[in-house]
Amino acid sequence: MLTAVREQLGKALFRRVAGPDGPATRARIHHTPGPRWFGPDRPIGTVHGDTSMFIGGLSALLLQSLHPLAMAAVAGHSGYRGDPWGRLQRTSTFLAVTTYGTAADAQRAIDHVRAIHEHIRGTTTDGTPYHAADPHLLGWVHAAETDSFLRAHERYGAHPLDAAAYDAYVADTARIAEALGVLDPPRDRHELAERLTAYRPELRATPEARAAARFLLFQPPLPLAARPFYGGLAANAVTLLPPWARAMLWLPRLPLVEDLTVRPTGQALTRTIRWAMTPQRPSGPPDHLDG
Repeated sequence: MLTAVREQLGKALFRRVAGPDGPATRARIHHTPGPRWFGPDRPIGTVHGDTSMFIGGLSALLLQSLHPLAMAAVAGHSGYRGDPWGRLQRTSTFLAVTTYGTAADAQRAIDHVRAIHEHIRGTTTDGTPYHAADPHLLGWVHAAETDSFLRAHERYGAHPLDAAAYDAYVADTARIAEALGVLDPPRDRHELAERLTAYRPELRATPEARAAARFLLFQPPLPLAARPFYGGLAANAVTLLPPWARAMLWLPRLPLVEDLTVRPTGQALTRTIRWAMTPQRPSGPPDHLDG
């Protein structure tokens, strides 16, 4: 009975994250022979293969929304409201391909994203132009994402890494960032913190950013039965945000409640997802996005 529940839950989660072509995509990523950008022992594989990414990904979206140009590009071109699961599946596949796939597949994924970025242009409501291929804007998206994934793994990962390994994780992600067009991405945690600080004068919570936060946190396109589960992940995504980011998005901090209920809930949820999505096997690490 427990095995059947585990299998059903794992398959449902995998479909949500990887889409209908998930099994074929997973097989191509992990079983196609050829050189990879990253070896199996690199920290990027450990971080991106952990279920803490469910929380880290949500936190990254909230943090990224605070750059008005990035938020304008998302609001105008991503379709995050009309097709949120499609966006999640595309992002998940991109991360899996560039982290675990062959070098040729990784480069094709990079080329595809860069071609899309070239066509995403527009202006904000105050008339400021933006272009998704702008290296400075890409640098913000990368820094916010990397910091969020790292924080999530440090707090909720099955096996948190030491300081040197987290520095190596930042260096690993710089390989992908450079390929996407980011100039001089940070290569350790200290540089990452400095980069985020350097962007702060450009950040503000626009009406679009606050609307995105409301959608992500309180209006997810999910059945009512799944919303408490999602709500636990979302609450923990908020706790990962830097205090200044929470303040900008009007997300209050309640230390006692967070310490006693929110964080333990996050630990329990990530353990449950990990249990459901990791197939039973004699030995070896789970494939990314296994179900």
